[in-house]
Amino acid sequence: MSKYKNNLFFDLYFIFSSAFILMLLQTLLRGVLLWRNNDLTASIPSHDLIHAFLTGLRFDLIVTVYALLPLIIGLLFRKGLSNRKAYTVWLTFVSSVMIFLAIVELDFYHEFHTRLNSLVFEYMKEDPATVLSMIWYGFPVVTYLIIIGLMITALFCIFTVNSRINQAKSTDKTRYSLRMTAFLVVLLISVVAARGTLRQGPPLRWGDAFQSNYLFANHLGLNGVYTLAKAVIGTKKGDNKWLKKMPLADADSTVEEMILTPSDQLIDPEYSPVLRSYHARVGLTQKPLNVVFILMESFSGEYVGALGHDEGITPEFDKLAKQGLLFNRFFSNGTHTHQGMFTSLACFPNLPHYEYLMQQPEGSNHFSGLIQMTADRGYQSMYIYNGDFAWDNQKGFFGAQGMQHFIGRHDFVNPVFSDPTWGVSDQDMFDRATEELQKMPKDKPFFAFLQTLSNHTPYALPTQLPIAKVTGHGELNEHLTAMRYADWALGQFFKKVAKSNYFDNTLFVLVGDHGFSTPNQVTDIDMLKFHVPLLVIGPDVVRKYGHTNSTVGAQVDIAPTVAGLMGGDTTYNCWGRDLLNINDAGFAVIKPSGSDPTTAIIDDNKVLVKSTDNNATLYNYELLPKASANTLHDAVDTEKLEHRLDAYIVSATSTLLRGKAGIKTPDNRVAVN
Repeated sequence: MSKYKNNLFFDLYFIFSSAFILMLLQTLLRGVLLWRNNDLTASIPSHDLIHAFLTGLRFDLIVTVYALLPLIIGLLFRKGLSNRKAYTVWLTFVSSVMIFLAIVELDFYHEFHTRLNSLVFEYMKEDPATVLSMIWYGFPVVTYLIIIGLMITALFCIFTVNSRINQAKSTDKTRYSLRMTAFLVVLLISVVAARGTLRQGPPLRWGDAFQSNYLFANHLGLNGVYTLAKAVIGTKKGDNKWLKKMPLADADSTVEEMILTPSDQLIDPEYSPVLRSYHARVGLTQKPLNVVFILMESFSGEYVGALGHDEGITPEFDKLAKQGLLFNRFFSNGTHTHQGMFTSLACFPNLPHYEYLMQQPEGSNHFSGLIQMTADRGYQSMYIYNGDFAWDNQKGFFGAQGMQHFIGRHDFVNPVFSDPTWGVSDQDMFDRATEELQKMPKDKPFFAFLQTLSNHTPYALPTQLPIAKVTGHGELNEHLTAMRYADWALGQFFKKVAKSNYFDNTLFVLVGDHGFSTPNQVTDIDMLKFHVPLLVIGPDVVRKYGHTNSTVGAQVDIAPTVAGLMGGDTTYNCWGRDLLNINDAGFAVIKPSGSDPTTAIIDDNKVLVKSTDNNATLYNYELLPKASANTLHDAVDTEKLEHRLDAYIVSATSTLLRGKAGIKTPDNRVAVN
């Protein structure tokens, strides 16, 4: 019996001691990366670097668990981990991969200031011979190979000695029930470890490393094997279909025709076909405008009175529409809040396979949307949200983009209502926003992003509603009641801020993050899930531009439009246009969230939908008096719009994968608070 216990004990000891060695190795490699990029650490506080190493242990643990899978599975064998030589070879192999990638990453990071990602594959695909030549002549390849060889040899010796120390000499058969119990316990520990976190909800993601005010400290907390593995998955997805649609040069040329206006000056077409300097008209005021951007959860245009649907759901918004400029043919780029956030603020489109960009390694691009644009002008920035910023990796993503201050669900004291799922109610969020905006220093302008949440199942609504419940809409009654409540909270906010000393010098931008399902799907992409209102309120907006605008637009157009209203010159890499400074009817590229590959382009009163079988269908649509669409059989228009749709997606995807979706930053600092 004692011999049996020793066999199992030695197997478990071998697994956990091997895990310790792998963790120690990855920490050492992180230290080497720190040493190689020591020039970036001069102004970084020591506690930030320590925190980066502690965060890195969590990412290392994920990689370690996957590396140990053969050993964990080996516990199921009746003889256990008796074949130590095979496991030693395996451990040496995975260690070799870690070491090789870490050495490669030393100069990769020093050159690009990013951890290993899809850029590795993009470079190799461009011209392998040229890239290999560049590596051979530009870096100490021989020295690195010697170091790699020495480290691998040392690891092989360490694993060999460790396997012999922890190998039982007894060959007695073990009782399988106890071995199975041990396997289940180790498996449970491994599953928890592979998540990298004990929190409920999503596992550890790259954005969890972004806790410092210094980009290198944040990157140091990541694991190169982890980021590269994520990039491999993403690159394979992207390569399967879209990047083979047409030559990139053709796609870029088409995109330039679609997006650039006479007021745009293209900066570097090889970097990005939309990186340009935009010379706007004279701004609304002589002094800088504050910008308050409000993203309304599930604020469907189909139930907005100001858009022709007077069912009493949005009386407050309808009143506000009379004070500003309403875009009545405006669409969300996706059908999830995740897409609504990054398309609106980062002005980058919702692409197939990258619908959850803020959670993917490609989201580490430094986009050039509203956060960057206002930061370039010296604005303060603040993000106020009902919920938890860990959801959709909001703080990780927007913190990396430069958002300075975050106020989320855990920062509210004695809220009127707090839902255990989402957080506080919309009126709590707007009340806190009123207080925070009033406290903003007046010596420089501010940019505030406010996001509502109550209009989302399970609907964070107070027990005593300040509005009448919606009836007569069947299963939509509860949803529309939440929408009416969100509208009421919005109205209360404006009644308060209208009395503030900053109101007359502030540009308010209100938009729905997406719509929601209704019985009327219109086309096979369900257009009403994308139709949302865009309302702009600010000094002289109505006098200069009127009350309504019928130009077709999408959320990627918001940042350029705001830049136009602010006036002056702006440099950005936006995939939209200033809707108030174009001479055509506008367009919008839209796509549902999730794995649905359906895409569409809306052009004036036509919409072309590419379905899952890659067939394109052209429709003529209208939104009023009731949304409807008719199939068109126009081969010329179908071919033209399909080409534009494909070009837009191909060009944007390529730019994203090459790490050129934003503007290069002058240093390694990012603002996180």
